[in-house]
Amino acid sequence: MNTAQQLRVGIVGAGHFGRFHALKSAANPAEQLVALYDPDPARAAVVAAEVRCGIATSYENLLEQVDAVIIAAPAEYHFPLTSQALRAGRHVLVEKPIAATLDEAYALAELAEQTGKILQVGHLLRYSAEHRAITERIKAPLYIEATRIAPYKPRGTDVSVILDLMIHDLDLVLAIVDSPIAEIDALGAAVSSAHEDIANARVRFENGCVATITASRISLKTERRMRLFSQDGYLSADFMERKLSFIGRERGLPLPGTGGFRREAISWKDHDNLAAEHEAFAASCLHEAPVLVDAQAGIRALDAAIRVTDSIKRSREIMELSGLIPSSPES
Repeated sequence: MNTAQQLRVGIVGAGHFGRFHALKSAANPAEQLVALYDPDPARAAVVAAEVRCGIATSYENLLEQVDAVIIAAPAEYHFPLTSQALRAGRHVLVEKPIAATLDEAYALAELAEQTGKILQVGHLLRYSAEHRAITERIKAPLYIEATRIAPYKPRGTDVSVILDLMIHDLDLVLAIVDSPIAEIDALGAAVSSAHEDIANARVRFENGCVATITASRISLKTERRMRLFSQDGYLSADFMERKLSFIGRERGLPLPGTGGFRREAISWKDHDNLAAEHEAFAASCLHEAPVLVDAQAGIRALDAAIRVTDSIKRSREIMELSGLIPSSPES
């Protein structure tokens, strides 16, 4: 039964992420999962049976039943689905990226402002324990190095590794560095799909901070690490092991012979980021809590990802002209 303390929710998309969203929504006391919609009725039926919710016959039918929608469809559909929901007066949690183009993203931000509805973007790691641990210790980084690599999986290859994996670290870096991007120099290659499967970007900010970000989905192992240094100290985080080391002057145990430096070693337990994301979404919709990852945050991440993609294209053109790599058929 819907009450003032429950948000009536519909899920758009019954694929990999849509199923996970449905499970978290069904388990969240602040949400009432009403129904889900997927163009594939058989897929929708499987997930709906698992979470014991209804099946909408169309997207319009779904919007008629709910207060909010969670959009877990491919990126190319984010704009039409989100804009339709906002115009219908529904709150929206849309998976990353916010849209396929910056023009679409800006239009969604404006529409959310006009309708007064919540528009939250699914940059999941903003809700993670590691993100809090880093931002509590490094306030003004000088240099950041991020690595996110994983073995090949067909899922996600409808977009480049920049939009699939690197955008997570781009968003985290943008949340840590309080400065606009000055320039980006990037390289990438399409190895197993039609889009870049491995990429490296060097991002320089206007305040002088530099971030080097590597992403790959064709590696032999899974690795997620981030290293940062600032005048406050040096921090190394292993997201797979859930461990963080910080060397500075204010925290931790003394390091003999280092002139007053201390070392802090912390770890964190498994933290359900997706459940936390759902809790935050419901709190924003029901109680007007601040939106942690709003449309502007989604725009910044998308803008950075597009600039990385454009830089990779320019780098490829240079390598083709020099003969370092063969020219692509469309060149």
